[in-house]
Amino acid sequence: MDRRQFTSQLAVGAGLWVWAARSQALALSDADATAGLKAALQRGAEVAVSLLGKADGFLGNPKVKIPLPSGLDSAAKVMRGMGQGAQVDELVTAMNRAAEAAVPEAKALLISAAKSMSVDDARRIVNGGDDSVTKFFAAKTRKPHAEKFLPIVTRETEKVELAAHFNALAGKAAVIGLMKSEDASIERYVTGKALDGLYFMIAEEEKKIRRDPIGTGSALLAKVFGT
Repeated sequence: MDRRQFTSQLAVGAGLWVWAARSQALALSDADATAGLKAALQRGAEVAVSLLGKADGFLGNPKVKIPLPSGLDSAAKVMRGMGQGAQVDELVTAMNRAAEAAVPEAKALLISAAKSMSVDDARRIVNGGDDSVTKFFAAKTRKPHAEKFLPIVTRETEKVELAAHFNALAGKAAVIGLMKSEDASIERYVTGKALDGLYFMIAEEEKKIRRDPIGTGSALLAKVFGT
């Protein structure tokens, strides 16, 4: 066999492989794609909530641990310099414990959002990037989650006396433009960061599913993301 004949046969073989792959993708029905995506969303939500909604779910994970708002760094340094570092650490711990207490409230709403997914939603997610599931969740649930989280976060942070002091400082910092107005309340700041952490962890689970759908143990997820 000469080189040109070999190259021609190689090209034909490659073309047949591409055709077969496309045929396999087309064989995946809208119903299968939607059901698979619903399973992926539910799985990602359940794993994220279980990882974050426990002791040290936030505090012990540097990827999602909630620090003080950057506009309060100077005040925190002054307090540490005055030997009041323990109070600052107590507030940071309370902020993260508040997020850990709030996150379990997200599970029901996330699962409800997954079950409500339409065929068009499924198509956008399958053809989207690695965070398309996360974007879907955030668009559907961020606002109602914030409403659910805020009273829980408030209850937890109110246990720490320093929270009110920092809120007062944050209010002044926001007025003169040293920090964002939405961060001027410790409670709202923690609520936002708790949601950021939740969607971040869902994104991490989504990446795992996309990288290794067979490893999930779900034949449907393997079929959807494998194609």
